[in-house]
Amino acid sequence: MKKQITAAVLLALFLFLILAGCGGGRSGGAVARAITSDIDYSKSENWLALPSSPDKAVDVFYVYPTEYVAGPNGPVISTIDDPSMVAGAQVALGEQASAFAAIGNIYAPYYRQADASYALSLPTIDAVYNVIGGIPESDVTAAFDYYIRHYNHGRPFILASHSQGSTAVALLLENYMRDNPPVYAKMVAAYAIGWSFTQAYFNKNKHLRFALGPEDTGVIISYNTQGPGFVGRNPVVFPGAMAINPITWTRTQGLATAGQNLGSLLLKQGGQTVLPAQPSVMDFADAQVTPINPTTSQIDPTSTTSVVLCHTVVPAALATNSVFTAGVYHNYDYPFYYNNIAANAANRVHRFLTVGH
Repeated sequence: MKKQITAAVLLALFLFLILAGCGGGRSGGAVARAITSDIDYSKSENWLALPSSPDKAVDVFYVYPTEYVAGPNGPVISTIDDPSMVAGAQVALGEQASAFAAIGNIYAPYYRQADASYALSLPTIDAVYNVIGGIPESDVTAAFDYYIRHYNHGRPFILASHSQGSTAVALLLENYMRDNPPVYAKMVAAYAIGWSFTQAYFNKNKHLRFALGPEDTGVIISYNTQGPGFVGRNPVVFPGAMAINPITWTRTQGLATAGQNLGSLLLKQGGQTVLPAQPSVMDFADAQVTPINPTTSQIDPTSTTSVVLCHTVVPAALATNSVFTAGVYHNYDYPFYYNNIAANAANRVHRFLTVGH
């Protein structure tokens, strides 16, 4: 009897270890997290973009930025069909995901979001994860899993996102990719722009890497843009934030001039982008990876927190709101460097298809 009990215990332990895996996620060897969203992603109405006849060798899975504003009486988390969120997501698709249209079939789910003001008021990365790691992450993960199982058909893919969308993608990379290495092996790159990826994130997620140059694949690409005159805390920049230059695609601190920029989106008076994305504006936005104090945004050569400083854009020419004051260029992370993102994605896709992961 004792031998039988011991064998049963060993068998249970063996099965637990198989299920737990040895990944480097938030909880180390935790059992793979269940996908619990109650949104039915087999229904086309739950997709912002869903190609009927994909004709490219690579896919793009796009997660839009924060577009939900609750107002004084609204819930913190939106419904999947909130009208203002849906309208904003459609605009974001045009000014962000369209940068990848030449090289990929674009798939983009609707997902339930946290209210903009509430999410941006959270003081720490962990506080943001605690909110986005609920319903928003569950929806994005469920949509991605459905896409992989029903739409992808083994094609390489790019993850593209911004702001809250990039937070959800950070969690997707941390958890889903840890638990599904064969899927991660098909990822060309993750353009998870507008979120603070830190060395601490990579220390606990050994399966992931931040980009080092213009051609590496299987990597995360991110930055936050602001002006050199901004003073105070940028609400999307947390201590330890990493950045890559969106003109040179290097992490060095050298200035990339506006003349090196391949083209920005044309902006209307007040800062709104003109769609479609033609004609491009040349000599508009430069870029320089710069270490700053995360509390004051002042340049600090000893800091581990980096942003992309854009010196050539006049803040007064851009739209401001109660969350992003003059000099915080969060809404322009894509528009300032639109053609550079498009060209770099094509470069990484070519590299992936010819050389591999």
